[in-house]
Amino acid sequence: MAAPTYSGKSIVLTGASSGIGRALALALARQRPRLALAARDAESLADVADECRSLGAEAVVVPTDVSDPQAAEFLIETTVASFGGIDVLVNNAGASMIARFDEVTDLSIFESLMRVNYLGCVYLTHYALPHLKTSRGQIVAMASLAGLTGVPTRTGYAASKHAEIGFYDSLRIELSDTGVDVTVIAPDFVLSEIHRRSIGPDGRPVGQSPMQESRIMTAEECAALALRAMERRQRIAVLSARGRWGRFVRPLAPGLIDRIAARAVREGR
Repeated sequence: MAAPTYSGKSIVLTGASSGIGRALALALARQRPRLALAARDAESLADVADECRSLGAEAVVVPTDVSDPQAAEFLIETTVASFGGIDVLVNNAGASMIARFDEVTDLSIFESLMRVNYLGCVYLTHYALPHLKTSRGQIVAMASLAGLTGVPTRTGYAASKHAEIGFYDSLRIELSDTGVDVTVIAPDFVLSEIHRRSIGPDGRPVGQSPMQESRIMTAEECAALALRAMERRQRIAVLSARGRWGRFVRPLAPGLIDRIAARAVREGR
């Protein structure tokens, strides 16, 4: 029997303390990889690392703010020092917003979202890329359906995710002869802390989720689909049926897709 895809592989996973990141860490751990788990919450990271070790993985905890290029460099250096190299970089850390643009009073929201969701990917990819070229490894971007279409009340978030996908689509071409693959994951709404932590119009977290949480994908379901796409080294994986349908319909009926996006946000599902 062949070994699991990521058995013994060195994997950097950001945003690993909760939500999709935690679920993906646990899903990967069953394959017994070597995990460098990163997020800002050191205590929660330690708990996730213990869970991963109980499933057979090696795990190191590296508290990291991905929007800080020095912290990103330290994460990569620590992973290489711990495991001897890097096989997979999973850029999962992210932040969101919930606010109509005409109600925003704190414009720093937009810079903050770009630094976390876009520049965080750029920084980590820059420092990890030499090691990924050596291992002929893989870059995984946990993007969003909002990176492929507009979403009301998420202007800054959608812009940052469009930037993330554009960056990786361009980088994929540059890396075509290196053996390094780029996989972009585009989930729809997912049950996670990101909704409660979303930034409101005044720059402060909204504190509660507007979503119908029983009607949206769980983090565990998202992680399972993402892991399958990673194993297949897919170019892009859109994780909802309406997302896949919308990609084909949008060029023909963009107004219809706009209305569907507006209704999805209005209904919270």
